[in-house]
Amino acid sequence: MKADRSTNGDGALSGFPPVLDRETSILILGSFPSVASLAQGQYYAHPRNQFWRLLGACLGIELAALPYPDRLRTLLARGVGIWDVVARCRRQGSLDASVTDAQANPLAAYLREHAPRVSRIGFNGGLSWKLGRHLADHGYRVYRLPSSSPAAALHSFEQKLAQWRMLFDE
Repeated sequence: MKADRSTNGDGALSGFPPVLDRETSILILGSFPSVASLAQGQYYAHPRNQFWRLLGACLGIELAALPYPDRLRTLLARGVGIWDVVARCRRQGSLDASVTDAQANPLAAYLREHAPRVSRIGFNGGLSWKLGRHLADHGYRVYRLPSSSPAAALHSFEQKLAQWRMLFDE
């Protein structure tokens, strides 16, 4: 599942396909895969990214200890999906502030067709929130989550977890 460079030679990066199915009820949207994630072909592959720890704590499972394919299967079995708001972009490094020429995924249309049970969407960080919060206009309950990125050190893990749990506490 590695991302590839665009075929027309323009240097744009392509993100990953969604991890969701028709039973998904909660979706977590990031912005765009980091350099480490693109290199490994895995969502949230940077070892210091807290995504798998946060999500595991919300679900009561040690997700970070599982092999990547098992993490994805476990999420789907629990009705949780992951994807990114940005489908293609240019970026130097991994910071969201470096994203240019962003092309968004067709979120609302795709979700209606492929994941009709999604009702809650959590946005992992500021850029995903900025580009995706319009999904509230399509009837989704939306939550702005503190970023799981190692670059987002403003909040402690415990502070982030308290906010992430709100997505699951309904």
